[in-house]
Amino acid sequence: MHPKNIKIEDFTYNLPDERIAKFPLSDRSSSKFLTFKQGKISHTVFKNICSELPENSLLVFNNTRVIQARMIFHKETGARIEIFLLEPISPADYAVSFAETKTVEWLCMIGNANKWKSGELTCQFQINEQTVTLRAERLSSEGRAQKVRFTWNGNAVSFAEVIDKVGELPIPPYLNRDTQESDKTTYQTVYSKIKGSVAAPTAGLHFTPELLSELDEKGFERAEITLHVGAGTFQPVKSETMDGHEMHTEFVSIRREVIKHLKSKLGSVIAVGTTSVRTLESLYFMGVEIIKNPNIDMADLHVNQWTPYDNDFSEYSSEAALQAIIDYLDRKGMDRLVSSTQIIIAPSYQFHIIRGMITNFHQPTSTLLLLVSALIGDSWREVYDYAMKNDFRFLSYGDSSMLLP
Repeated sequence: MHPKNIKIEDFTYNLPDERIAKFPLSDRSSSKFLTFKQGKISHTVFKNICSELPENSLLVFNNTRVIQARMIFHKETGARIEIFLLEPISPADYAVSFAETKTVEWLCMIGNANKWKSGELTCQFQINEQTVTLRAERLSSEGRAQKVRFTWNGNAVSFAEVIDKVGELPIPPYLNRDTQESDKTTYQTVYSKIKGSVAAPTAGLHFTPELLSELDEKGFERAEITLHVGAGTFQPVKSETMDGHEMHTEFVSIRREVIKHLKSKLGSVIAVGTTSVRTLESLYFMGVEIIKNPNIDMADLHVNQWTPYDNDFSEYSSEAALQAIIDYLDRKGMDRLVSSTQIIIAPSYQFHIIRGMITNFHQPTSTLLLLVSALIGDSWREVYDYAMKNDFRFLSYGDSSMLLP
């Protein structure tokens, strides 16, 4: 069946509110850890992961860092307007946008938008012993999102400093609580580096520095990629079939040396989180595009959501696709691939890069549940039933699993 015809109601289960973890455990690595290996299910605690991983595994981590993307403004009338940063437009590069010191334009979601028809919103704050005024101006609509220009005064104050001062960390809406100071630490992975996400790659929240050191000592290899998680990760599927659901676009960045490492370890790649899965699998389709069109512009390597299903890829090996990217970067004298993906991974998908994944337990009727089903088939129901019967905690701050089909 083509994924367009999948009925999302077939991917649901009963999730009582009390099973949603509202806060993380104080020790990240003491969470429960379910393992699904060739159809057999068992569980332990996460700190025992080294004894559960297949030998010679290469673990791939998403090193994105969550930004304080939710900004609250108040109009003179008292109306509360929420501006939620999605992605930079001008400058379009995340790092460049965060370094700007005068003005930037971002694609945003607007809360209470009907109360902000025109004019500027302003807020004042203190930074480096100076008073800074931040102004926000709506420019145009882009689908359900809005293009917003931000300008601010101040001596060499970067946009990164502005949002760190004014913004809130956007914890998932299903937690039904306000962001707390502790979330600034607990809702980041210990290896997060590259700012840009509006949601954490939550499978990685269970790792501690000690556990990463143990992985190294026991000979497991590690690599990092970057996918900036978009707000669409929480977007429920509202259409009856997947044909009516538009996947969000996410920025990806992968270094040449990591792609080379992946090529040497095909068959042993374990993705940490669904975001790492989407990045790694997107690499294959980017490589195939390069094989077909060696002079393609890097921006045009974007992977559309139905690309994996609308063409026959049987003639292209994973090795050839990754080698094509390496050669492409060498021809261009570049050390990393930077593009974007809209990929949806659903039942009938053929995996090209990963052998398995580490992941948390996802919302009913979500695209993440479709991804789990694509990897382990209908066994996802057994896995979720087992987790429910064994008091696992669900969603972002909950427990995790390793799925090896």
